[in-house]
Formats: sequence, C-alpha cells, structure tokens
Amino acid sequence: MLLAALALSAPAFASEKPTGSLGSVPSQTGKLATRTEIIAERNETAMLSLGSERAMRQAIAMYREIAGSGGWQSISAKRLSKGDKHEQVFLLRRRLAIEGYLSSEAMDNPSLKFDGELAGALKAFQANHGLLVTGKLDVKTRDELNVPAEFRLATLEANGPRISEYMKGLGARNILVNIPAAQLEAVNLGVVYARHNVVVGKIERPSPAVVSKVTEINFNPFWNVPVSIVDRDLIPKLIVDPHAMEKMNIRIFDGFKGPEIEPSSVDWTTTLADRFFFRQDPGPENSLATMKINFANAFNVYMHDTPHREFFERNARFESSGCVRVDKVADLVNWVLNGQDGFDMGLIEEIVASVERKDVRVRNAPDVRLMYLTAWATEDGRIQFRPDIYHLDGTGFILGQPEPPSGI
Repeated sequence: MLLAALALSAPAFASEKPTGSLGSVPSQTGKLATRTEIIAERNETAMLSLGSERAMRQAIAMYREIAGSGGWQSISAKRLSKGDKHEQVFLLRRRLAIEGYLSSEAMDNPSLKFDGELAGALKAFQANHGLLVTGKLDVKTRDELNVPAEFRLATLEANGPRISEYMKGLGARNILVNIPAAQLEAVNLGVVYARHNVVVGKIERPSPAVVSKVTEINFNPFWNVPVSIVDRDLIPKLIVDPHAMEKMNIRIFDGFKGPEIEPSSVDWTTTLADRFFFRQDPGPENSLATMKINFANAFNVYMHDTPHREFFERNARFESSGCVRVDKVADLVNWVLNGQDGFDMGLIEEIVASVERKDVRVRNAPDVRLMYLTAWATEDGRIQFRPDIYHLDGTGFILGQPEPPSGI
C-alpha cells in the first residue's frame, strides 16, 4: 500500500532544523543539524515556489489516505544502525514505505537486517523533519516516526492557508524566514541561493509573521531599544546598577531628539518604560552588531547581525525578543544589494571595519516573508515538518503577532 501521490525518494534530502516530538522545544545539545551555506549549485526548490500550493494539496490528499487506511504502527526500538539485525527492522521498513521513503516492494521484505537502502530512507526522513541526518535510528528519530498520521494530516491542513497567503504577490527574488525551522532562504526564481541559520523569538516573546519587502540596509547601526525591552530588561538592570547602561554603551535621552540624561538622576523604580529614549551606539558590543536589514512592518522587527554568534551553533535557536538574527549576514546583504552602486563583499567589509554609520536604500529589493510553517511541501517531492513552537496550529493563525502560549 504505497501512497505515491507525492513519493519521497531517499536520496532527496536537505538539512533543516531539528525538532522535538509534537511541538516540544528542540534539544540544544549534540551535533548541529543545520548550517549556513550557499547552495545555488544544488538547485534546491525553496520553501515557497510557484508549485507550493499544488504540492500542499497533494500532500494533504496523501496523508488523508494514509490516515484513512489506519496510519502506521509505532516503533519501540531506541537505537538501530546499518548492519544491525533486529525484529523491529521489518516494522521500520514498512513505516518508511508508507510515506514513500521506500518502494512498495520494501513493505513485504521479510529481512531483519538494517541495510544501506533503509539507512538512505531514514536519512531522507530525518532531513525532512529537521533532525541530524545520520541514517541511524535514535530516540529523537523514533519519536518523530511515532507521531500519528492523523496529527501529521492536521499539521498539513493548518499550514495550507498559510502557504496560500505567503505566496500572494511573491516576487522572483525573496527572503523566506521560517520561524519554526529557525532558518532563512535567499531565493532566486524559486531556487534556494543560500540557506542561513537564524535566531528567532523566544516562546515568551514570539516573532510575528510578516509579508513585506526589504527597504534599507543600515551598516554599523544604532540600536534604538524598543520600549518592551526597556521595560523587561533595561530598567530592572538600572534599578540594581545606575551605571549598567554605560557598561552596555547605551545612552539615554529625554525624548528621541532630546538632551542626554544622567541615569543616576532618575528614580527608575517609578519610571515608565516609554518616558526616555534608549540608544546603543555602534561598536562591537552593539546588539545589532555590524548590519541591519529593514523591511516595512507594524511590529518593529527586522533582520540583523549579532555579537552573540554562539547561538547559531545551537539546534534550538529561539532566543531573540522577536527580531531575526542572521548567521553570516554579510553574505545575505551582498545578495540583497546584488551589485547595486558597486557593492560587493570587499566594500561591505570596508564599511564594517570603519565602524561608521552608513544607510543604503535598496533598489530592486527582494520580498520578505516571515512565516510560521510547521509543515510545507515542495515541487521536488519533499514534505517537511517542524515543531509547533508557539502552539499556533489549529488556531487559524496566519499573519501578525502571536500571543505567547498560555502559561508562559
């Protein structure tokens, strides 16, 4: 019973972010499952392309048939790898064949030996669920295999309307940020030019879903601190230490263009967060680091560099206050500017080294999509799943600022 409406061949896999079971926070330990790289030569289809809606319809139909036929049996083995002989190998082979990772003939293969074909199929499954691609069965992979078919179907159905909305007006060049995957794709004509690890909003400070277009690049930017961060983070520091902002190279002004004030002259225990304007000067400790990519939106979010690049080496990259921190942001900015006004990597590095502020309006700007996709299907035959990190599936959420999950 191979349901091959959207069959997934074992060799066709791509690295994505790791996931926990049923929307849990991915582990931060172990090897990094994804990396930032230019992959244009691999000709990989982007998360959104002209065929995305059709691919999603096919995927939904496929999983409806799987669920209607009884789904799949659970796997109990915790560890299996190539060369092992185990009674659960037969069950694992059937499980992967149901989703099209193996041929229909594999379902009737009585062998209990874990062979190379099975390892290849498991690699494809791991990649499509954002797991470390090893070709070995481990607990995380087993947990993903054991998510019921009905749950996978519901996840696909929740994301169908999101795909349709994010596709509206999408141009040939675009930046796709998938929040649950904590990854960014720079896309030319539906093909991924580069994939970047990103850091997105914490569960208690979720990133919004946005449809927009790049407007401007700020080199060596000031950080105009949002009122929400002043309230949650900075005022508590000032209450403990009036000199805390000096250590962070943050200056405080009496209004946006008002005079600078001395922090020790203010009673911070009674001061509202919007009373003063907080600004961090350019420099190595600036929270935006070397570059900021602006795009119009109602939520005051943007993409930017960070001095804390260690977060990109984690598998769980939900650490920001809502904005998107981009690994190797200079590569992305170079792609965005696309040779405009003579910009190349050499000029970008020269401007960054100067530590002088420079703003560049972007012509022929790419579209931007900050997306909440826990499942998507692509024209090249992949069906991908990621954790419902903000618990939004089933709520009808498509665009806007999500509220933190209840109890957070």
